Amino acid sequence: MRASSRRGFLKAASGAAAALAVAKAVPVWAADTAGPVKVWATYRDKRHAVAESLSWRPAQGIAADAIVLDPGTTKQEILGFGGALTDATCYVLSQLPAAEREAVMHDLFSEREMGLNVCRTCIGASDYSRSAYTFDESDTPDPELKKFSIDHDKAYILPMLREVRKANPEMFLFSSPWTPPGWMKTGSSMLGGAMRKHSYEPYAKYFLKFLEEYKSEGVRIDAVTVQNEVDADQDSRMPACLWGQEYEIEFVKDHLGPTLRQAGFKTKIWVLDHNYNLWGRAMAELSDPKAYEYIDGIAWHPYVGDATAMTRVHEAFPEKNAYWTEGGPDITAPDYSTDWAKWGEIFNGALNNWTRSITAWNVALDEKGNPNIGPFPCGGMITIENGSHKVTKSGQYLAFAHYSRHIRRGAKAFATNGVEAASTGGLIENKVSKSLTHAGFRNPDGSIVIVLANRGDERRVQLVHGAQGLDVDLPADSLFTLQWS
Repeated sequence: MRASSRRGFLKAASGAAAALAVAKAVPVWAADTAGPVKVWATYRDKRHAVAESLSWRPAQGIAADAIVLDPGTTKQEILGFGGALTDATCYVLSQLPAAEREAVMHDLFSEREMGLNVCRTCIGASDYSRSAYTFDESDTPDPELKKFSIDHDKAYILPMLREVRKANPEMFLFSSPWTPPGWMKTGSSMLGGAMRKHSYEPYAKYFLKFLEEYKSEGVRIDAVTVQNEVDADQDSRMPACLWGQEYEIEFVKDHLGPTLRQAGFKTKIWVLDHNYNLWGRAMAELSDPKAYEYIDGIAWHPYVGDATAMTRVHEAFPEKNAYWTEGGPDITAPDYSTDWAKWGEIFNGALNNWTRSITAWNVALDEKGNPNIGPFPCGGMITIENGSHKVTKSGQYLAFAHYSRHIRRGAKAFATNGVEAASTGGLIENKVSKSLTHAGFRNPDGSIVIVLANRGDERRVQLVHGAQGLDVDLPADSLFTLQWS
């Protein structure tokens, strides 16, 4: 036997031995492998298509790259999945005839369909708006908020939000500002600039009035973030605002938190609402005892850094929550409608690092990625063409189907461990190879859900649970959901 072949044989053998040892150590939950395994697949021309069911069988041998399931090692409780109901999205939806819009709403939000149930709204304008606005437009400071008005949102945003909640009464809505009113900021403009300390008190009241007036319109907001992307002013090209770390801490602990509590609102407060690479800032904000009291969790974006940042923060502050609050496709990308495996990998990475929810950027835009007053070419989860109203589903939408249609609110994520085929043996949590990712969940009804995202070549993967084994054939660039009771 050649030396290279011998080394490969020994590595595979030791990996298999590690898999066998770990599999034996995992307790067998009889209910977990009792019924047939239902399968849904997206690849080539398949779109969340029902595939042939599989069955657990006694494992005769264990592959060196097997995935060992451990439903007994539970992690975070899942809140849900959704997208942003921006000014742009609400406008696009509002332009549909009632019957067409009802069909789209049913598909997106009904618990019998996609079941999207954690969605984002904007407190004033974002870059995906028809115009730049806040709820207190004034050329001079208005600390008593005498000019405060949500009339802009009454035209089509609030009606669409009411329809969304009608389609899914369990909808959890959180809201983010892209900018305070210009008179609260340096530069006195909605576009870029930074927050001023002397504006803290009126801005806390601004949040309160927003919550009160939305509630009076029949739209309850369940959580707010202090600022979308606290560390970006976007070169004054769109509504944005810089918030220093100490500014956000002081605003939450001395103004926003006490103001909402005194008014009897149980609205959750999330901070940061920005990229993974700012995990050190999240740690600092939670390290302030008074701010910690009011902060429910951290809102994360994936544009810079790695999802493991959420685990770093979780390990330091295990009582606080993580929420993935923004990320969407590029309408100009050639794989806009086929990049489901990429999104599956991104979602698995976030869910394996303690996020309780995944909320995409715009739910719906037109075929040019409009309306948009900003510099970035995003696409919606779905595209609704002007004129024809033809609906195109993005690869991200198709990826969401593998999660939101199967993982129920209250589910618990659990450990799925890839076996390392190395001379020492061992486990790599949530990883088999660079191209294959996986995540596992136990629903409140006891059913088990496994999502497999394969961005590489066609391969066979073995799932192992106790003494039971299951082989799954994964085509290249595929996304699979397995579910059983």
